[in-house]
Amino acid sequence: MRKLKSLEILEESLAKLPGIGNKTAERMAYKMLDFSDEDLKQISDSIKNLKTHLTKCQKCGMIIENNKCEICDDPDRNQKTILIVSFPKDVFSIENSGTYHGLYHVLNGEICLSKGVRVEDLNIAPLLERVNTQNIEEVIIATNPTLDGETTSLYLAKLLEKTNLKITRLAYGLQMGGSLDYVDPLTLSKSLEGRHKI
Repeated sequence: MRKLKSLEILEESLAKLPGIGNKTAERMAYKMLDFSDEDLKQISDSIKNLKTHLTKCQKCGMIIENNKCEICDDPDRNQKTILIVSFPKDVFSIENSGTYHGLYHVLNGEICLSKGVRVEDLNIAPLLERVNTQNIEEVIIATNPTLDGETTSLYLAKLLEKTNLKITRLAYGLQMGGSLDYVDPLTLSKSLEGRHKI
């Protein structure tokens, strides 16, 4: 027996989400058959509202609601430091740590030629405008510790080296509670490079 078209379309849509394979998408689709009309409407409306209520801050590139950026508009933040991240979710992670109180700049991607992501595709022009027009003293590069993140980091460092800014990179460390014999060589190497005086 062939799959029902409505279920098949829903499964294909759900499988586009990261971490959702075909089997998980199938289970989710069948589970939704048990949902009330009200629950399904709530899910549908919340998906539609993603594009209608959320935009990107013209200054920092962060996802914002109602055209107001809580971070850029906060006078209590350190206005002299910008932390550059790859994706909006990175901002949420850092904010949840409660250890950083400066400004952010979201690139909305990383250089990855194999996926067709080039320098021009990243949110770099507003960053350059900010460092040239605002009283910025330090730029912290916090791209992901991956090949794409490192490529992006090196590009940004080269681009910003002509400025008088202090340019730093997040240190890569060893995981708390981890054991040295389980650490990969790259992480160990980066941990040694990022060592500091105690």
